[in-house]
Amino acid sequence: MANHDLVLGHGENPELALGQNHHEFGQDHGLGLGHSHELVLGHAHDHDLVLGQSHEHEHDHDLGLGHHHDSQLVLRHDHHGHTSELALGQGHDEDPHSLDGQGHDELGMTENHELTLADTHHLDVDHNMDQLSLEQAHVLALQPAHDFSHGPLAVAPVVQSRKMVVSPEFQLVVGQEFPDVMSCRRAIRNTAIACHFEIQTVKSDKTRFTAKCAAEGCPWRIHAAKLPGVPTFSIRTIHDNHSCVGINHLGHQQASVQWVANTVEERLRENPHCKPKEILEEIHKSHGITLSYKQAWRGKERIMAAVRGSFEEGYRLLPEYCRQVERTNPGSFACVYGNPVDNCFRRLFISFHASIYGFVNACRPLIGLDRTILKNKYLGTLLLATGFDGDGALFPLAFGVVDEETDDNWIWFLSELHELLEKNTENMPRLTILSDRRKGIIDGVDFSFPTAFHGHCMRSLSETFRKEFNNSVLVNLLWEAANALTVIEFETKLLEIEDTSPEAVCWIRRLPPRLWATAYFEGTRYGHLTANITESLNSWILDASGLPIIQMMECIRRQLMTWFNERREASMQWTTILVPAAERRVQEAIERARGYQVARANEAEFEVISPHEGTNIVDIRNRCCLCRGWQLYGVPCAHGVAALLSCRQNVHRYTESCFTVATYRKTYSQTIHPIPDKTLWNEMYDPGQAEENKVDIIINPPKSLRPPGRPRKKRIRAEDRGRIKRVVHCSRCNQTGHFRTTCAAPI
Repeated sequence: MANHDLVLGHGENPELALGQNHHEFGQDHGLGLGHSHELVLGHAHDHDLVLGQSHEHEHDHDLGLGHHHDSQLVLRHDHHGHTSELALGQGHDEDPHSLDGQGHDELGMTENHELTLADTHHLDVDHNMDQLSLEQAHVLALQPAHDFSHGPLAVAPVVQSRKMVVSPEFQLVVGQEFPDVMSCRRAIRNTAIACHFEIQTVKSDKTRFTAKCAAEGCPWRIHAAKLPGVPTFSIRTIHDNHSCVGINHLGHQQASVQWVANTVEERLRENPHCKPKEILEEIHKSHGITLSYKQAWRGKERIMAAVRGSFEEGYRLLPEYCRQVERTNPGSFACVYGNPVDNCFRRLFISFHASIYGFVNACRPLIGLDRTILKNKYLGTLLLATGFDGDGALFPLAFGVVDEETDDNWIWFLSELHELLEKNTENMPRLTILSDRRKGIIDGVDFSFPTAFHGHCMRSLSETFRKEFNNSVLVNLLWEAANALTVIEFETKLLEIEDTSPEAVCWIRRLPPRLWATAYFEGTRYGHLTANITESLNSWILDASGLPIIQMMECIRRQLMTWFNERREASMQWTTILVPAAERRVQEAIERARGYQVARANEAEFEVISPHEGTNIVDIRNRCCLCRGWQLYGVPCAHGVAALLSCRQNVHRYTESCFTVATYRKTYSQTIHPIPDKTLWNEMYDPGQAEENKVDIIINPPKSLRPPGRPRKKRIRAEDRGRIKRVVHCSRCNQTGHFRTTCAAPI
């Protein structure tokens, strides 16, 4: 046999190895190893037990045991007397063949042809694990055998103890005291995790706690008891030596969800957006254990619930939160509705007075509707209604939270929106509303805003078109057709689409152009074709959508409060008459107007001739142009600017008032005030008033829970839910419903 290894030891430290040294061993005993073999016993790095062949003596075989530097154990075989001796020697200068006078064990062959280590091998490792001593004589009996290569090799077990050296933070000593039993258990658990062994509770009650090492036969044990007359616990006895190898698997029995929460609490308070994957990496780096993703996620949720409140508490406090919104921001509108049967949450509507005032008195009469799915424990949908300020930025007007997105909930939301506008304006403006035109929104607009112009959001329309035809060129042409100002330009773009794909033109013509094309739209959109509100607010609205409902609404309120203040302060630095976006548009029109020829018909009518655009008629009294740019955008077009400059009129006076800096400042003139922490809500009232204003309604969480699995990252739009999928055809079996690559039909 080429190589025989015998390894005896504990953990990674002591080894007993039978190796190879390219020599013959034992000719008279019939022991054929093919090569000389070494027997090594000792520490993994420092201590060797060597069974070898002397190069100088052909008939003497030595077995050496000892430290690499100091000690040597020699086995000598005498061919004449048929005896083998095992001796432990010291020093480098002693003759390995002269074993007289030294203690030795006998080596012999048994009748069963086995090489055995008779008696127990007791290895004692000191606390620092840097020394290995042989406390007891080792009897190695070798008896005659015909062929050692076929005989079994039996080794008696090595009994070894280990004592872990840990940092003082996790060290347990007799007499150590703890405030209570939970603190005692927590300290023992932390020590077990730090030392990489698991514990098993033997007894735990109000006065005693006893635990042992979970490994079978390990003597480690600890006992703590309550001191008389005080709640303090003290360690009474502890056996801190281990005979086990510790845990040999991933994870740890004592690494509970609460332990994970306590471990990462400080980090989560500093960075609430820390992901479970980052928590797992930190625990593995700090404690050397690998936990499951679910444990990290549950630990984070437990800390987040303590920091921001639970999801259930958020719904329960909603009635009082609405009262706080109306108290701290007078003129605001906040109400919550529950199911009358079980008081489960159904709807929440909030609009701050500052938003209502800015929209009614300074914003364009244009509203966009959108929604986003909540990512919290109980799901739900956040409905949004936003206006647009004079500089083109979103101006959030109202928010609604519903248990699910249904037609009834959209109708309710739009009725609440109409009510708050009606209360804050003498004459309801004729609005232009942009949305994805799902049935609930259409019905809600028809019911609450019957005179409004309702346009289709081009973002959702183009996404549906892209999915149907998957051609970026066609999508770009669709947008150009939507932006066309005149009917002639619109029809020209459709002809270009028809040249590329006749099917695409048929798809487009099924949509009434008055709902989406600027050339046919009857209302005024001021250049806004989309209502993709949540995509514009994507930087923070998605983070807020995963919080408990009150925390989410507070996140939205703080963002609005910051926006109002920042935009108000920024507008104070503007020195122009118009807001920056409108000022740039006017300057571009002035540059283009330099090459136009102007002929005046009367005090209001002008004929503007362009070398590339032909002739356009401008009426400065009615603020309109034949190109329709002036009336659609509210800012004089290049033809209008040419006419105004020809009669020395101030161009800025002929823009819509919503584009002036003065109106913009009025938009953000009101303040969204902070709301105190929930712990101070009762202190805001006098004792008698607190009882009088106490809200008796309790809102329970909705019955819809988040389904298992990873949530969708891409939103499914309403128009896609009922869309008929394209029928696919298999070219292999001539059947429908699958492709050739997935065909399983036998051919």
